Amino acid sequence: MGGKMNLEGGDEEEYCYYQQQMRSRVESVLHLLNKQSPLTLKQEKYCSNECVQRFVRAKGNDVKKAAKHLRNCLSWRDSLPTEDAVADEFSAELAEGVAYVAGHDHEFRPVLIFRMKQDYQKFHSQKLFTRLLVFTLEVAIQTMPKNVEQFVILFDASLFRSASGFMKMLVATLKIIGDYYPLRLHKAFVIDPPSLFSYLWKGVKSFVELSPLTTVVSSLDIEESVHFNDLKSYPQATSLRFDPSPVPSATKLGSCSSSRFSFTVSHHFDSLKPWYLSLTDMSESKMGPTNLSHTLLGPRISPLNARSLSFASPAARAPHGNIDIAKKGFFPSTPMPQKTQTLDPSMVRHPRTPKPSFLHSPALFFKKNYQLSRIKTPHESFLPFLKFYQRPYDELMYRSKMRPPLGGLISIVSPQFKRGNMSTFQRY
Repeated sequence: MGGKMNLEGGDEEEYCYYQQQMRSRVESVLHLLNKQSPLTLKQEKYCSNECVQRFVRAKGNDVKKAAKHLRNCLSWRDSLPTEDAVADEFSAELAEGVAYVAGHDHEFRPVLIFRMKQDYQKFHSQKLFTRLLVFTLEVAIQTMPKNVEQFVILFDASLFRSASGFMKMLVATLKIIGDYYPLRLHKAFVIDPPSLFSYLWKGVKSFVELSPLTTVVSSLDIEESVHFNDLKSYPQATSLRFDPSPVPSATKLGSCSSSRFSFTVSHHFDSLKPWYLSLTDMSESKMGPTNLSHTLLGPRISPLNARSLSFASPAARAPHGNIDIAKKGFFPSTPMPQKTQTLDPSMVRHPRTPKPSFLHSPALFFKKNYQLSRIKTPHESFLPFLKFYQRPYDELMYRSKMRPPLGGLISIVSPQFKRGNMSTFQRY
């Protein structure tokens, strides 16, 4: 008990020392900013203690680099400007659900969904896209609880036909988040991208700062996964790329028969082997002699051994119940000498499992309190967020998450109240 208390006391002292060092770094960053040019009221409000700490940690506790990064961010926010972006400016985007906050995950992180069409950037400028992105990020930050600093983004690429067009939009989004929202992104998922996107992404991701946090997944593979049978009650994912409704199905379940065999496909069988092979003609001319006296003349064809006999074992080529006869008929038996010694079970040495050594995984010995765990696949990491991707978009629910001034002038009222008081609104 005493050792544990000493350990906890050491951790508390180390945490207090870290907080003290971080406070001194934050003060140094703010001093450098005010030394260059005094901060305005909006800038001072933005440069909170938590905000400056994120910039310091993003630059590896380097005060000068953090101050330069934060100064560039403040200049960018003033040039946009981000404080003037309200919901009234993006009424069409909010109605279609182009970019919105779908909810929060199990750790209370906001989950953002970007479901843009390929023609969006054709009819809208890059500045308007940047303002929409910043507006959505600010709404997500407003909905964060006190101890949460990160969010998750789902990019629905099923509406894009051009891989290069989606790549341009994705790289621009990740660059804005990496430059002006450091340490805010927890995970980003690219869902159902165009077919050539994976090849382009392999050549571009080495130049993208947030590429390690970006994962490419396919909703079709997840829905058909063996480990995903418990989500059959969920509706089909709103992915237009793999929507089977507009495409007429050319394959039909049924049977195909010939003069000798019958091949049947059905979902009632095992999913790993959804077919069944049977014989259509059970006569002796096709099946071979059914007498036991003729078994030595040749193997009988059955659904179990209806394959190339050159690769079949003698037990598989023989009829059921006559394995001994097959052994005696195919292989001449040689008398074996009788056993004169009996082995003691305690004297038998079984092979031992080798212990992990330093040569197996050197990195484990340099980790503090390392734990051996299986790395999650991209599909497994995306499963907790699939419900947000499949959930239908609700504009009123999204507007209810907005706080002033982002909420704009449009209030959430019933349509009857709007129609009844339209003349009153028009007078003002």
